[in-house]
Amino acid sequence: MLVSGIFFALMNVSVKYIPHIPAIEIIVFRSLFSLIFSYIFLKKQGINVFGNNKKWLIIRGVVGSIGLISFFYTLQNIPLASAVTIQYLSPIFTTIFGIYIVKEKVKPIQFLFFALSFIGVIVIQGVDARVDPFWVGVGMISAIFSGLAYNVIRKLKNTEHPLVIIFYFPLVTLPFAGLASALGWVNPHGWDWAILLFISICTQTAQYFLTIAYQNANVSKVSSLTYIGIIYALIFGFFFFGETFNAMAYVGMGLVLLGILLNMRVKQVA
Repeated sequence: MLVSGIFFALMNVSVKYIPHIPAIEIIVFRSLFSLIFSYIFLKKQGINVFGNNKKWLIIRGVVGSIGLISFFYTLQNIPLASAVTIQYLSPIFTTIFGIYIVKEKVKPIQFLFFALSFIGVIVIQGVDARVDPFWVGVGMISAIFSGLAYNVIRKLKNTEHPLVIIFYFPLVTLPFAGLASALGWVNPHGWDWAILLFISICTQTAQYFLTIAYQNANVSKVSSLTYIGIIYALIFGFFFFGETFNAMAYVGMGLVLLGILLNMRVKQVA
């Protein structure tokens, strides 16, 4: 899980490192790599690439696409650690949508923890002039649709192979992202090509180690390690982009993480 977190962090850095390439265009390259890689792997294992529950697989592709595209745009427009922290609101929306999609029960105290995390985002936005309210909203959209995507994955876990679920993301994303990026295409130059390839490799590698971790260890313990990503973001943001924060911004990040971790603790006890 720690290795997965490092590769996700490197992916985030790389996306932020090429702000002149539109996020939707980065998605095209990333999706193309993932589509080819996943297809070859599924074929070698003799698994039906199109799965069984096509309706929910397509829904997963749509909501996952919206979540990732909005996250990439957020990464390119606000400090790295702030973007990652806002994205960490996704477990809140995962829990809320889980009430309706997978019939998950939520304790009243959890809504207090949700509020704590939202207050943290308000603090970050209020004390950091680099965090524009518009991009906070885009980051929230990312977290919301990521929460939807996680619930759809849970709904599909008993009917679909994990690689089929992964395959549908680029399958659904590519037509839309390809058309949208064509309207404002920016030709990559020089090192841009290497960075785009690196983003694709990092994403696929991170997902691989993430899957291995969830398949071989206690889910609650493994998932808590996800939040080490904020440490990676702070370190990489400082060294690669010279990003620093005032004390209150750190307080805001802490409130977001505290709310999420308390919520996870309640779910583990339940």
